[in-house]
Amino acid sequence: MMSARETVLKPRWYSPAEVAILLGFGLSKVKMKIATGELRSVKDGKYRRILPEWVDEYINEQVSRSEEAA
Repeated sequence: MMSARETVLKPRWYSPAEVAILLGFGLSKVKMKIATGELRSVKDGKYRRILPEWVDEYINEQVSRSEEAA
């Protein structure tokens, strides 16, 4: 049986600041990608949130674009 100390919660969504850390970007770059629609997000009250699968979609799109250019 797992104790409360051993429980690891996986985030259901990320803030733009968390996505910036994950991608190694600055916060302003993440906000720009959200504004241009390159990175999907949802408005939750006054906050923006990004689902983990949307981060994966963004990464996959960048890899595909890079492979097509090569």
